[in-house]
Amino acid sequence: MKQVLQNFKTGELKVEDLPAPMLRPDGVLVRTRFSLISAGTERATVEVAQSSLLGKAQKRPDLVRQTLDNVRRDGVRATYEKVMSRLSMLKTLGYSCAGEVVESDCPELFQAGDRVACAGGEYAHHAEYVFVPKNLCAPIPDNVSYEEAAYTTLGAIALQGVRQAEPQIGDWVLVLGLGLLGQLTLQILEANGCNVVGIDLSPEHVERALQSGATAAFLRHTTNLEEKLRDLTGGHGFDSCMITAATKSNDPIELSGRLARKKGKIVIVGLVNLDIPRSPFYEKELDVRMSCSYGPGRYDARYEAEGIDYPYAYVRWTEKRNLSAFLQLVAKGKVKVNNLTTHRFPVTQAVDAYQLILGRAQEKYLGVLLEYAASNGKLTRKVSRAPEAQIPATSVGRRIGFIGAGNFAQSYLLPQLKRVPDVAFVGVANMNGPSAKSVADKFGFRYCTTDHRDIISDPNIDAVFIATRHDLHAPLAIAALQAGKSVFVEKPPALNFEELHALTQAYAEAREKKSVKFAVGYNRRFAPLSHEIKQRFARVTAPLVVNYRVNAGFLEASHWLHHPQIGGGRIIGEACHFIDLAQFFIGAEPVSVYAEGFASSNGDATLPDNVIATIRFKNGGLAMITYLANGSSRMAKEYIEIFGGGMCASIDNFVSATFFDSAKKRQLKLPGKGYAEEIQAFFEGKAREVRDLFSPSIITFEILESLRTRSASIEPAHLAFD
Repeated sequence: MKQVLQNFKTGELKVEDLPAPMLRPDGVLVRTRFSLISAGTERATVEVAQSSLLGKAQKRPDLVRQTLDNVRRDGVRATYEKVMSRLSMLKTLGYSCAGEVVESDCPELFQAGDRVACAGGEYAHHAEYVFVPKNLCAPIPDNVSYEEAAYTTLGAIALQGVRQAEPQIGDWVLVLGLGLLGQLTLQILEANGCNVVGIDLSPEHVERALQSGATAAFLRHTTNLEEKLRDLTGGHGFDSCMITAATKSNDPIELSGRLARKKGKIVIVGLVNLDIPRSPFYEKELDVRMSCSYGPGRYDARYEAEGIDYPYAYVRWTEKRNLSAFLQLVAKGKVKVNNLTTHRFPVTQAVDAYQLILGRAQEKYLGVLLEYAASNGKLTRKVSRAPEAQIPATSVGRRIGFIGAGNFAQSYLLPQLKRVPDVAFVGVANMNGPSAKSVADKFGFRYCTTDHRDIISDPNIDAVFIATRHDLHAPLAIAALQAGKSVFVEKPPALNFEELHALTQAYAEAREKKSVKFAVGYNRRFAPLSHEIKQRFARVTAPLVVNYRVNAGFLEASHWLHHPQIGGGRIIGEACHFIDLAQFFIGAEPVSVYAEGFASSNGDATLPDNVIATIRFKNGGLAMITYLANGSSRMAKEYIEIFGGGMCASIDNFVSATFFDSAKKRQLKLPGKGYAEEIQAFFEGKAREVRDLFSPSIITFEILESLRTRSASIEPAHLAFD
C-alpha cells in the first residue's frame, strides 16, 4: 500500500510502498478514501524534521534533556547509537481520514462496508489502509461524503474548544486565527447562536470568515482594531476569546487579555506562546482554559487503544462522541466544509501537497486533501525489498527472522547481529509498517511484513528473534518452536506460570524432533565485567552474597510496562534481568523469596515498582535486589556488590569494576552489557538448562506473591520442569 512518510534524520518526504497493517483487537481496518492535511500541525512537524541536528535540538529541548539523562545513565556510546537509531526512523504523517471498513474486530459497532471517519496521530495516517481503534472512529451519515468526513478530526478539535468556552446564545466570541481550525470553530459557534468575530493576518482568511457567516472579521493590523472590537460588544468586551492560531508570537494571548470582558474566558486551542501578562488577567479575573485535542480520552491508552469508554452519564462528550457530533453538524448543513477545500492531490503526489503548505509553491491554500482510488492498492502485508537471491550455504542455521523491531531491537540487538559472520537477514515483522520498512532497509532484510506468521512459517528462516511487547513473548516463542525454529526471546519469557509451563513443554517437544536452540535475552551475565568477576570468585566454596541496586527511574502510570496483561509490571518485566545475574554469580537454584515494596505515587499504578527482595539459594547464597523507581535519573542505573571467601567486588553500571582481596585492590575497565556476547553464545549453541533459563521469571512471580501475602516461599512445583 502507499503511505506518506518522512525521514526524521534527513527531512526527506516520500510516498512509500509498505505492508498494510493487521487487524487488531477492538478496532477496524479501513480502506482510506480521503485524508486531510492539517497544515499548521503537519507543517511544524515537517519543519522540525527538515532542520539541522542543532535546529532539532532547539525545537525539542525536552528530547535534549532526555538524551543528557541517557548519557548519564548509559554512557555516550550507547546513547549515541540510540539517538541515531531514532533519527533514522520513518515518521508517519496525518491524523484525520475517512474511508470504508474492510475488516472489523468489533462487529457490534462496525462491519465490512461501513463508512467511517477516523482520528488519531497514531492511527489515521495518510495511507491507503489504516488500523483504527473503535473509540477513534465514527460512522459517516448517508448524506456526508468521504471528502467532507475527512475533516472530522479537525472538526472535533474545534468542537472541543467550543465546549471549553461554554458559550451561551448571544455571546460575543472572538476567534484569533482564521486558518482551517479557526474557520471550523467560527462555523460551530455560529451554529450555537453566538456573535462571532474573527481576526487573522491573511486577507483571504478574513474574507472566507465573512462568507461563512461571521458577524465581523478583521485583519490583525487594522487601524484602531481594539477600539472597533470594543464598540462591537457595546464596550463590555468579549465573553470568550478562542485562540486557534499557530504562532510563536505572544500577541494572541496578550490581545485576548485586553479584549475579553471582566471574568471572561480565554480558550487555548492552537499552538501559541503562553507568556501570560499578569496585570490584565489578574484585574479582570480571566479564566484561561486549555482545550485538549479532540476531547476526553485523548492520550489515555485505556480509552484509545483498549477501547474502554467513559460512562456516558459522567463524561458526556468524549473523543468519539465529539467526532459523531461534528459529523451530525455537517449532515444538517450547520457546518460546511466543502468551501474550505482549496486543493486535492492524489496520494501519489503527496510530496507536492507538502511543498504547498511549506510555502514552496506560490499558491494560497486552506483545506488540502489527499485522495485515494476507490479500489486502492491490494491489501498486502508482506513487501519484498529486492528480487529474491539464493542465501549462501554458509548462512544455513543462521538465517534469521525478527519479530518486533522497535527502539530496543534497533539500538541493541540488530546492530550486534549485523556484526555476526554469515548471518542472513531474511524477514522482519513489526506491527507498525513504517518501522518494519525502515528496519528492513537499514539492516538489509529481504522482506518486511506486519504479519508475524510470515516469519514463523517461512522455510528459509532457521532462527526467530522475538522483541515485541511482553504479552507476545511466550505465544510467539511457542509458535516458533512448534514450527521447528530456534528461538531467541527477549525477557521476560512469560508473564505467568501458565505461559511458562506451556513454553517449557513446547521447548521440550521441539528438542525431541529437531536440534533447536533457545535463549532468553538475559544479556548481563554475558557482560565482560560479569565474566571477569565470576572467574575471580570461581574458587570460592563458601556462599556468596550479592547486593544489586537498580535505580530504575520513574515511569508514567500510562506506560505499557505497567499494564498487567501487556507489560506485566516492572518486576516481572525488568527485575528478572537482575535476578538472573545474581543467580549467575551465586551458581545455585533459589529456594525462597521474601519481598517488601510499594507502588510509586504514580496515578493509577497498582503494581509495585519500589521493591526490596531477598532471595535465598540452595547453596546458602543470598541476593538482595533493590529495585527503585523513586530516585534521581542523574545517578547511574545499576550498582552490584559481591561478597564471599574474603573477597569483594563491585560493578558500576557495567562500565567499570573494583575487586578486593587480601592482597590488594584492582580496578577493571571493561564496558559493555553483553549484547554481542549473548548473541554469539546463542549461535554457538551454548544452551542453558531450562531450570536456569526460567527460574528468574519464577522468582519475579514469587516476589509479587510475597508482596501480596507478606510471606516467604517458593513452591517446589514451580521449579519442576521435567
